Amino acid sequence: MSRTWKKRFYKIGLSLSILLLGLLFISPLLWMIIASVKPETLIFKDMGIQSFLPKQATFDNYLAILFTDSVNFLKYMWNSLFSVGMIVLLGTVVNSLCAYALVKLKFPGSGFILVVIIALYVVPFESVLIPLYVVVNSFGWINEFPSLIVPFIAEAFSIFLFIQFFKGIPNELEEAAQIDGANPLQVFWKIVVPNSKPVFATAAILSFVTHWSDFMWPLIVATDDSIRTVQVGIQYLFTDNNIEYGQIMAALTLTTIPVVLIFIFFQRYYVQGITSSGVKG
Repeated sequence: MSRTWKKRFYKIGLSLSILLLGLLFISPLLWMIIASVKPETLIFKDMGIQSFLPKQATFDNYLAILFTDSVNFLKYMWNSLFSVGMIVLLGTVVNSLCAYALVKLKFPGSGFILVVIIALYVVPFESVLIPLYVVVNSFGWINEFPSLIVPFIAEAFSIFLFIQFFKGIPNELEEAAQIDGANPLQVFWKIVVPNSKPVFATAAILSFVTHWSDFMWPLIVATDDSIRTVQVGIQYLFTDNNIEYGQIMAALTLTTIPVVLIFIFFQRYYVQGITSSGVKG
């Protein structure tokens, strides 16, 4: 066998292996989507490979979860989109400004503050859950949107991500702007931000995905139905006497759409941000 054919067989084998691994990873997602368009009686009837081949498709599960008065699914989706959107919007501004100050504006104690921020990244959220609840309760924010938003605006990992990227921006660009009379805030908005789109997209995606799936904290601070998030709202579907798994699969499918859309729109910047900031995983 010639060397050329060996390379071709190697590429074909590698491609098939990647394809099989990809199908293996997305198979739970495919099963969820297919189950969401099945009648309730057929969801668990065929559990083999036939479960991926819907014999009878219907959108009744989607109609029921979206328009049934007993389930405020659209309200839950709006609550999650608003709270997570505010976290992403305010978080990217606050965290990027903090990182810029630590990296580019040298001041006494900046190195110590950076060490403290990095150390906070390894502190598990469960260890500060009760103190955080006491603080939020003292402000009267229980069952209010600030309880879902304010505690998560400043994030140690996002600050670290911005710091890694800002280190690669040449100081000459900022010095040229300063010679033209720009102050530090103008340099940040007019020079640093336009050259840092990948890291902003990366921080936004990671923050969105992290907080979109939040469950424990919203379960504690958002007990009122008017402020309940979609992840907690779906959990209540499991407490009904007659559990409708088709509606649950439809709700889960709908909750994946925002994550998929934000990744599709920012995918190009996301890859650049990961590679340029040296962050893996």
